[in-house]
Amino acid sequence: MDIGVMVGGSGLGAVVEAVREAAEAGVRRAWVPQVIGVEALTAIAVAGREVPGIELGTAVVPTYPRHPFVLAGQALTTSGALGGGNRLHLGIGLSHQLVIEGMFGMAFQKPAVHLREYLSALRPALEGQPVDVKGETLRATTLMGPIKVDDAGPVPILVAALGPALLRVAGELADGTLTWMAAPEVIGERIAPSITAAAEAAGRPRPRVGVGLPVAVTDDVDEALQRAAASFAIYGTLPSYKRLLDEAGLDGPAGVVIAGDEDEVARRIRALADVGATELMASPVGGRAVRQETLRVLGALAREGQAVS
Repeated sequence: MDIGVMVGGSGLGAVVEAVREAAEAGVRRAWVPQVIGVEALTAIAVAGREVPGIELGTAVVPTYPRHPFVLAGQALTTSGALGGGNRLHLGIGLSHQLVIEGMFGMAFQKPAVHLREYLSALRPALEGQPVDVKGETLRATTLMGPIKVDDAGPVPILVAALGPALLRVAGELADGTLTWMAAPEVIGERIAPSITAAAEAAGRPRPRVGVGLPVAVTDDVDEALQRAAASFAIYGTLPSYKRLLDEAGLDGPAGVVIAGDEDEVARRIRALADVGATELMASPVGGRAVRQETLRVLGALAREGQAVS
């Protein structure tokens, strides 16, 4: 199982420094969220040039505000900035009705149909193939020839898919899913089996299952859980995440935190592979000392996994 870490910051320099810390700790992959502010693919292009070697991904870019051709061009350009190869992992997602309609003034309509149409345009566009999609929620036609960036490498697509319909689309058309706030039992009992079955039915390779969870290596578990409850409170109110927490019988986001001493955290992270996770996207939670210790342990686990593979 691959070990990755969520990084971020209010400025480009902070993102670069966070990526550098992850690389120095030995973590294989750093994930940059796309929120309002720092643009994730731009930040990845800069950070990847500053910090060679580490793989980078978006977690995740909302689909509705970006036409698939625009996103394909951005992703391929970023891949080229990273030197091609296999360094870029493109995570996309629908976002939330609150964001798409409330902030952007766009229609959050037919999510599963939109995702299918979006992937039907995005995947061939990233592969330099012609596209002709005339759907219910978008249109995309390569009138001037396929999209190509000469120095780009392959760009896998991971989808933030949590419900049955979206997991089916992701299994058929994407390379895997990226989850957040999904408890291990939900991954093992529903998410991993659902997307794997969809991929198998479509004749596609076994999909990746990225599991995003808050992590804290600490002797003060109660403090870590309290901090997580405050930091991630919004996820207990957004419908898609609340359904995930309810499915696991949890009262709030603090219930999914992996917290404890080094041995406890390592044990629980290793156990994620048993429920179908192919990679962890850890979000360190706590004060700076706790985050640094957490990053150290994540790096050790990453090296352990590389040695096994």
